[in-house]
Amino acid sequence: MKLSFAIIGCGRIAKRHAEQMIKHGSLVAVCDTIPEKADEMAALFGAKAYYDIEAMLQLETGVDLIAICTPNGLHASQSIKALEAGHHILCEKPLCIAAEDGKKMIAAAERSVKKLFVVKQNRYNPPVAFLKDLLVNGKLGKIYSFQINCFWNRPEAYYTDWRGSKDLDGGTLFTQFSHFIDLLYWLLGDVAAVQSISQNFAHPAIAFEDSGIVAFEMQSGAIGSLNYTVNSFENNMEGSFTVFAEKGTVKIGGQYLNELEYCNVAGIEKTDLPTGNPANGYGFYSGSMSNHDKVYENLVIALSDDTHEFASAEEGLKTVEIIEKIYNTL
Repeated sequence: MKLSFAIIGCGRIAKRHAEQMIKHGSLVAVCDTIPEKADEMAALFGAKAYYDIEAMLQLETGVDLIAICTPNGLHASQSIKALEAGHHILCEKPLCIAAEDGKKMIAAAERSVKKLFVVKQNRYNPPVAFLKDLLVNGKLGKIYSFQINCFWNRPEAYYTDWRGSKDLDGGTLFTQFSHFIDLLYWLLGDVAAVQSISQNFAHPAIAFEDSGIVAFEMQSGAIGSLNYTVNSFENNMEGSFTVFAEKGTVKIGGQYLNELEYCNVAGIEKTDLPTGNPANGYGFYSGSMSNHDKVYENLVIALSDDTHEFASAEEGLKTVEIIEKIYNTL
């Protein structure tokens, strides 16, 4: 199935999308309000450059799917415009930074009879997929508790342009660690209650926290914690998810949830997992795992098969709702 694609927002992550789009079809148009960015990406991938979203949507009527790769605070309005113009949407994380906006996005998708997906590439990390399989098949029994650690580094130089602003960035849990909140929901279900504290220790230029601690009570009865910071000295240190359960303990660790650090599960003697992809590299800092190849492989299937599991807008909204619940307790 060869598809035609377009991209709105030609920043760092857009190239990851473009590289996968041309494997499954053609990238016909890119758009950015900074002409140099649009021109550079258009030249690199043989696409047409636009500097205005409305112009692109009016002229590129044959595009099957548009990837939204703009700052967080623009995801909702731009996705809605593209849906109303008749295109399927793949939105970079987070889906949005306000749950009410997420509901409007889903309503727009329903009205236009188009599909709205969100990028949740860490679901494809081999250790994460392994843990998901254990949980789905009941191998761990009753889940007692969990611990999530997000110890990354973001220097002052990272927070330029929209990063660090309340209206376009939204907060550390939206921009840096929404993947971990997604995995909490995807693996262990919904959150019943939270308590949290946070501080901004080292980033006076940003409008929100750089460190936080969250205590969760899940609807299942399990309890757990999230300890997060972007103050790990000089480098990312750890991104981990540990589950303590009736029949086993599993820790996914490494810097990016990319290593099975500990596995003691009843009935499982040896675990050999495939090597995962490297992290997304952005020069002086690193992001999450670069699994956009798997994202697009599954996206293509999900566009034509409603039963294929792929991160939906409803799941993306749940991540936003949980983050809002955390921030509302501060």
